[in-house]
Amino acid sequence: MAAVFYHHVVGDLTVGKPEIAELSDADTLDDAARAIAGSPEGAVPVWRARAAPDDPPSGARFLGMISAVDIAAFLAAAGAGDRAMRAAVGEAVQPNQDLLREVDPGTRLIDALELMRHGVKRFLVRKNGSWTGITKRFSMLYNGKWMKNSESGSPSSAGSSSMQLSPFISCTERFCCLSREDILRFLIGCLGALAPIPLSPICTLGAINPHYCHVEASAPAMEAIQKIPGDPCGVAVVETTPDGVRKIIGDISAYKLWKCDYVAAAWALANLSAGQFAIGADENGSTPISAFAVPSISSSLSEESAEPGRSPRLLKKFSSRNIGFLNSQANQVRSMYRGRSSPLMCRSTSSLAAVMAQMLSHRATHVWVTDAEAEEDDVLVGVVGYTDIFAAVTRSSA
Repeated sequence: MAAVFYHHVVGDLTVGKPEIAELSDADTLDDAARAIAGSPEGAVPVWRARAAPDDPPSGARFLGMISAVDIAAFLAAAGAGDRAMRAAVGEAVQPNQDLLREVDPGTRLIDALELMRHGVKRFLVRKNGSWTGITKRFSMLYNGKWMKNSESGSPSSAGSSSMQLSPFISCTERFCCLSREDILRFLIGCLGALAPIPLSPICTLGAINPHYCHVEASAPAMEAIQKIPGDPCGVAVVETTPDGVRKIIGDISAYKLWKCDYVAAAWALANLSAGQFAIGADENGSTPISAFAVPSISSSLSEESAEPGRSPRLLKKFSSRNIGFLNSQANQVRSMYRGRSSPLMCRSTSSLAAVMAQMLSHRATHVWVTDAEAEEDDVLVGVVGYTDIFAAVTRSSA
């Protein structure tokens, strides 16, 4: 196992991390949309209301994670447009307390990776105080100093205490959240210590997950939303050839809906097919959805426009422009991304480092893998997500 996983602890990764800003289950979906826009992985933790104003975050108060997909799906099912954005977050979030774990800042990185391999998506870490009981004889603390373990004991007893919380000395407790993106960014900075794993093809590292979730392009978009797994939070939109080969044309996922206009996206989910939703329009937003040969959409628009009391925002044509970024600098920010019509893909022979860089640069939770030996570059064979990467670096360096 690479020494970097033993000589670093979770506290190393908290440097510069801001104090956690809680999203309560009593807040509105508008509040959740703003929080998601500034968060990694297109999702944010949801907490139960504080019993007291100074009540710190804790694993007991953690309720679950709400993602961009959850908001869009809730609005599509509610059909209330802008009014549904005033609904409470607790109505849309799926409770799952296993997604967050409160850990000691002295927890070894190898133990943290093991937790994330088993489904944990966030770590709740104290940012102040001092701790003891570091599991390794020497361990790098988050303040950059090397400290000898103050406790002596057998290796077995040290290993068994690796996940136990240590006593803190602090007047005011401050916490931050570490995401899987933070772990991946740390690993990118340690490529030399992980050599030769980062330069190895993902197919030889066993990092490709062949059990991906997919839906046919002709299926309703709402069916695709219902199929989205918890990790990675995305479903491939494919066209299957007569010989059974799946060709990917797009995907529907939390990171694709990151910073979107949720009301427009909800209308599209309720009315379009998965293929139409995934493609939307070209990268410049110049091709409206009416350009597709779908007569039922244009007729439904004309029928709905005659109904009194309907929100005009729901009647907008769906394109990459009206599900685009919320801020006024959309054109500048859009140039940093490939566009919503293009799924993030790599070849089965791509190196692990290249896939990690793709995920970080696009702030994506996964990359779709295509067959390197196929004549066409869109033959889907699997997906690589955070869990697959963490498993590959720990397993291959053992």
